[in-house]
Amino acid sequence: MLPLSSPSRQRTLATAAAVATVAISLLPRGHAHEHHHDGPADNSVPVDSILWIHIAVQSFTWFLLFPLVMVLGLIRHRLHVPLAAASMALTVAGYFLGHAHGGRSFPHTAHGSMASFLVFYLSAQTFLGVYLKLHLQWRPEKWIRPTLVFIHGFLGKSFPVVGWVQMVFGITTLQSWCFGGHLGQCLAHYIMGSAFQAYAAILLIMMKVGGAWLERRGQSQEWFDSWVIMLWGIVNTFTEHHGGPWTHKDLQHTLMGVLWWAGGAVGIWLSRGGRRNVFPAIIILLTGWAMSAHEQALMISTKVHSLFGYSLMAAGITRMIEVCFVLKDRPTGTTDGAETDAAPSHGWYPIRAFQYLPPYLLVASGVLFMSATDEELRWAHGKGVDHATWGLIDFSVSMIIFLWMNVLLDLFISYGGMYGAAKANRSSARSGDREGSAASRSQYARLSLGQSRLQADGPIGGSRRDPATPEAHQMNGLPSLKKRGSPHLDGDDDDDEPRHVLFDQEDDDPFEEKDDGDDDADEESGLDGRRPRIRL
Repeated sequence: MLPLSSPSRQRTLATAAAVATVAISLLPRGHAHEHHHDGPADNSVPVDSILWIHIAVQSFTWFLLFPLVMVLGLIRHRLHVPLAAASMALTVAGYFLGHAHGGRSFPHTAHGSMASFLVFYLSAQTFLGVYLKLHLQWRPEKWIRPTLVFIHGFLGKSFPVVGWVQMVFGITTLQSWCFGGHLGQCLAHYIMGSAFQAYAAILLIMMKVGGAWLERRGQSQEWFDSWVIMLWGIVNTFTEHHGGPWTHKDLQHTLMGVLWWAGGAVGIWLSRGGRRNVFPAIIILLTGWAMSAHEQALMISTKVHSLFGYSLMAAGITRMIEVCFVLKDRPTGTTDGAETDAAPSHGWYPIRAFQYLPPYLLVASGVLFMSATDEELRWAHGKGVDHATWGLIDFSVSMIIFLWMNVLLDLFISYGGMYGAAKANRSSARSGDREGSAASRSQYARLSLGQSRLQADGPIGGSRRDPATPEAHQMNGLPSLKKRGSPHLDGDDDDDEPRHVLFDQEDDDPFEEKDDGDDDADEESGLDGRRPRIRL
């Protein structure tokens, strides 16, 4: 590790500062281009090819690349850095393409404002990543680094959410939707629809990864679900009526808020002590029933709302079946006694095929609800699209979203979870693989894992257990906790089960730099002077 005052390190920092200065100096030029005005967009003017390229590049980057980069960062994969750099480059290129197009012009919108914000957002994330990668040795480092690691991790995990919001803003800008009196309806549909998809992602995570996290807290999934439902219901109860005479829609929406906070309170009470219940699913079922009977001005709008309601009702029903009859009130991830000693061949928890239905139906419900605003369906009606065609488009989009959720989560699982790839790199370096150790040093060697915590407490988040007590969970084809005294936990064995916990993980650098003066020996060992920092 070079000292802070070394010439090469100073040149690196000076180059980074120069690049940042040039990038910031270009911002005003792009922000004030002539395609922004105060009036509405003229949709009769066609969209030119440059703007379509902008849409394609940004959609690919924010929907596919950035979520993938986030997962690669969580597992400390060596491709995280090059893919992050490529994503940043594509985003910057797409940003300037969005200001260089001809044809249709657009008013100032949230999409344009957020694009300017994202420039600084991405610049901050890049700066933090470069700083943490340099591993500078200076006195304040031990205080500054933990804070920067937390901020870098928080920003990285927020990329899928930020990208989703910006893509929704982009669609509304392209079609000139949500202006004037339509803003309230757009917010209601887009926020609630996105919430259903976020709920689906959480159910998938808990189903595949989060069982042990819930077990350590002594809570069931329904306890957390019920709190969110109750708080959301309180907000809806007091925000759905905006003055004036009450309409049947105002009354329905307000009563739906009452239903949510009352049902959420029931769910919280019945979830005490980690018990499972079906009241969050009942709330979803009743919400779907109400929306299926929600009459609209256009027939296509009424039909699409009915389709959304049926999908949401199906999500609630399948969730109740999963809790009561598939899992039989047991926590997510537990197995029958006959399966305790024989791990499933597919790894992680033995997931039943039926368990994928509730999260998928929630994704489909979210997409249907987001596509059910008055403006969208009037546009579809004007194009001669009926409710069946519109529904098929929505279900196709929901399949793609659900597929990508599972791909990202299974990628995280296949590498053993948090720091999984870093651990594999360290194992390769210790086995004498010079090529592997060189690649490891170039990216994430200094983020490998020590085994002392496993020796002390078993896998992360685990606790000391009785030697005769087997673990009921299955992870990656192995019992998640072996009996005390197992040879797999003795010594510094890299072949024990990976640490795959997604929650309660310290998102910090597991290695700290130490200079013991024996650089030649360190280089020969493939560790390049780095030692694991033991966390007890």
